[in-house]
Amino acid sequence: MSDVLQQIDQAVKSGDVVLFMKGTPQFPMCGFSGQVVQILDHLGVAYKGVNVLEDEGIRQGIKDYANWPTIPQLYVKGEFLGGCDIVREMFQSGELAAHLTEAGVPTGPAA
Repeated sequence: MSDVLQQIDQAVKSGDVVLFMKGTPQFPMCGFSGQVVQILDHLGVAYKGVNVLEDEGIRQGIKDYANWPTIPQLYVKGEFLGGCDIVREMFQSGELAAHLTEAGVPTGPAA
């Protein structure tokens, strides 16, 4: 495994919920990243944002890591959940909140 992929693997496993995104949770740099941030914030989920714009190696490497061509990418307990469309569909159906709860991730205003 390359250094970049090891770095990504460590980041994925560094928290319960990790979002690889363009920009930061406080200042998303693309609409798709912004939508996922809004969904996570709405659910009251504590998560770590990784700004792929700060490192070209990570920006390309995350696509290889998940074999997924787009950013953002959401990971829960080290498992790739999906990009913006998948996260939005899961949120709208209630599946995302259920998945987080099943994974033992606190949600809600107090999270």
